[in-house]
Parts: sequence; structure tokens; C-alpha cells
Amino acid sequence: MKDYKKYYTIPASPEEVYVALTNPATIQLWSGAPALMSTEPGSEFQLFDDSIAGKNLEFEENKKLVQEWYFGEQDEPSVVTIKLHPHKHGTSAELKHTNIPDEAFEDITEGWDGIYFGSLIAFYEED
Repeated sequence: MKDYKKYYTIPASPEEVYVALTNPATIQLWSGAPALMSTEPGSEFQLFDDSIAGKNLEFEENKKLVQEWYFGEQDEPSVVTIKLHPHKHGTSAELKHTNIPDEAFEDITEGWDGIYFGSLIAFYEED
């Protein structure tokens, strides 16, 4: 199991980024796929045509979201924490993803950069 931590700068306010990460209609706009998402702790979510699925654990409006990502049977859950900080160029998103299965680590980190945050950043750069 591996952990991953990285910061991304998104050219939008923390409030806009929070909505983009938690509102299913907005997620569909930047991801290009229908999403199942709720800010209700304990609710399940699905993103990117169900290639990402898990359970929502915690939300702090405009500041933080915490999710458990499913990778099949694991002793320790894989937890994603995204914290949003105001930045002079919009928002600094602090990503921490813990307990990533070794065999999935490279795909997951490439997905964070190229697909998840890459798509979100491109969405706001197009405005």
C-alpha cells in the first residue's frame, strides 16, 4: 500500500471548485460523464462511468471533502482527502490519497494528474 500527496492550482475560487467536486451536474460538465454524488456523509458516489466509486465520509463546505475509494477487499480503506485553500491564482487543492494498492499506484497517480485534476483545471481554463 502506498500514499500519494500533491498540490494542484485550479483557476477558480474555492467555492467554485467545491461545487465542481460535489455537485453531480457540475461534475458531469468537467468530467464528461454522469456522476452520482451527494454531500451526505455515508452516501456512496460514482464518477467517470463508474471507474471511481466509494463512500463519502466528511464534508466541510468550500474547504474539504473526504472519501473512501473502493479497490475490492482491503484491510485498510483507501481514503482521499481534498482540502481547498485560497490561492492568488484561484485555489490550491491539497490532495492526500492513502492506502493505494501497489498494483494500482501508477494508474491512480496518472489519473489524478491527467484525468481528475487535469480535466478540472482544463474546464476552468476554457472559461
